[in-house]
Amino acid sequence: MAHAPSNSPASVTEEAFTADRQRAFAGFCSGATVSVIVSAVVLVLMAVFLVR
Repeated sequence: MAHAPSNSPASVTEEAFTADRQRAFAGFCSGATVSVIVSAVVLVLMAVFLVR
């Protein structure tokens, strides 16, 4: 006989919580780095085409 799913979340250890937060922060940092690099490249290309 199947059991109904529980509404209570599974208990999470402190290490797993910290690892998840670090993974999320690393994803945010890499996304921010990529966006800054893309913005800088776009600005340089705009400057090059503006001077010509």
